[in-house]
Amino acid sequence: MPGRRHFPVVLNSVNINQDSVLAALRSVKYPGYSRDIVSFGLVKDVQIDGGDVGVMIELSTPNAQLGEQIADGVRLALRNAFPALTNAHVQIRVPQTAPGAAQPAAGGAAKPQRDPRIRRVVAVASGKGGVGKSTCSVNLACALHALGARVGIMDADIYGPSIPLMMGVNDRPSLTEDETKLIPPVAHGVKLISMGFLVEPDQAVIWRGPMIQKTIQQFVGQVEWGDLDYLLVDLPPGTGDAQLSLCQTVALDGGVVVTTPQEASIGVVRKGIAMFEKVNVPLLGIVENMSYFTAPDGTRVEIFGNGGGRAEAVRKNLPFLGEIPIFTEIREGGDRGIPIVVGAPDSAPAKAFLAIAGAIRQQLG
Repeated sequence: MPGRRHFPVVLNSVNINQDSVLAALRSVKYPGYSRDIVSFGLVKDVQIDGGDVGVMIELSTPNAQLGEQIADGVRLALRNAFPALTNAHVQIRVPQTAPGAAQPAAGGAAKPQRDPRIRRVVAVASGKGGVGKSTCSVNLACALHALGARVGIMDADIYGPSIPLMMGVNDRPSLTEDETKLIPPVAHGVKLISMGFLVEPDQAVIWRGPMIQKTIQQFVGQVEWGDLDYLLVDLPPGTGDAQLSLCQTVALDGGVVVTTPQEASIGVVRKGIAMFEKVNVPLLGIVENMSYFTAPDGTRVEIFGNGGGRAEAVRKNLPFLGEIPIFTEIREGGDRGIPIVVGAPDSAPAKAFLAIAGAIRQQLG
């Protein structure tokens, strides 16, 4: 599909242009998800020439069957929307290898394949530190477990692992009988792996990118996760080489971006969104943490402003997953190793986490 051409025409009194084509394609769901291919950012080009419409779809996996299924859905949607359409051309563009597939890595080693027993892998990212990303990760994991799912957390923040503290676990992983895999500790019904289990509390991890990538590969391929409905990956803050390597090493089904309301946070979060887009990971939505504080008299106090996360979600055409209020109990629960979803499930923030977990589960099918 060489250059972009958008020549609006009228077919049976229906104006066909880029907007109407995209509107029609919003009826095409990504297989296995409740979201459509447009909101997932898979539609990369639309060309209109008389009664011919061409659509380019870019996938993050070379799965031929998936591509054919989406192409069939696109053709059907276009013919339903424009009955007098002459031709509907669909081009599926795929990478040579899929993220997470076995392929040569540095030094000739092979990247681990994704365990087929893990149904969905979701990354939780922030783009910057200090926004409560790990707090959201542990509470979302516990919320998904409370909703009946089998859940694990992979703490990919190698330099600053905080999941062991927030989940109240100090035990080191044990080994399987054949000593080939780590058995992850379990807390609050959630399986866990973290660099924090493997080094002393005060020991600094001073590694370059290749060592981090190798560790993440081991966390994926050499941990006995068993059957999981969701594996949440708590990504480190930032959008550098390490984060991109993590996204390309782990076969991700979607990403959740955590922000606080103020522009200083939103500006950096945009880079986190761009990172997911760069590696073709579907964005499941934005969570606004520390949205407001409720004073003893019931007054809502917006310490960091309010609405930045929602506004960014609208700007990027992404789902806004919800607001998490500021509660002392959230911090206390993290310090004690009892996330608020577990310690105070009827509290306002716990209900907010449960609602966000429900929204993520609905999107992932």
